[in-house]
Amino acid sequence: MNAAFRALPMLFQNPSVYGLSRITPHLYLSDGAAANNKVLLLANHITTVVNVAVEVVNTIYPNIEYLCIPVVDSPVCWIYGCFDPVADKIHSVSLRQGRTLLHCAAGVSRSAAVCLAYLMKYQSVSLASAHKWVKACRPIIRPNNGFWQQLIQYEHKLYGTNTVRMINTPLGTVPDVYGREVRVMLPF
Repeated sequence: MNAAFRALPMLFQNPSVYGLSRITPHLYLSDGAAANNKVLLLANHITTVVNVAVEVVNTIYPNIEYLCIPVVDSPVCWIYGCFDPVADKIHSVSLRQGRTLLHCAAGVSRSAAVCLAYLMKYQSVSLASAHKWVKACRPIIRPNNGFWQQLIQYEHKLYGTNTVRMINTPLGTVPDVYGREVRVMLPF
């Protein structure tokens, strides 16, 4: 297991739901409003902003690089194609000691999915571990089911195995990491 993942509880004692959520020393996750907040960007030394939303337009600030990859938050949208390019970009920024802010509209589905892909590829953690890691830093993450299916495919491409699978429940098909939540929601 990656040393950064083992140190997670010590690094991030206070997970953020609003503002910027620190995922690694070089990667932050947020919603569109926080991504357009100059004070937050400067205070956290953000050097690159990656926007994976179609409905959020970034305010462009000097000395920050912007990358926009328009993705619709729909289970039928193909997000898989941006996993490698965005992960590679985040990694290259970190190698230059920069910091990347990854965002979508709410910082819940699209940007979270891409963040999970980055952690699998460059932090060498499983999808289940990546989800646990990001959820500890930003408790509101919840990629849609289509994105989960693509993340499962991506994990298989990277590692030849899967740690998350889609399961059928009375509430529909969900990733097994949500199995406990579904059981709690079922009537007695």
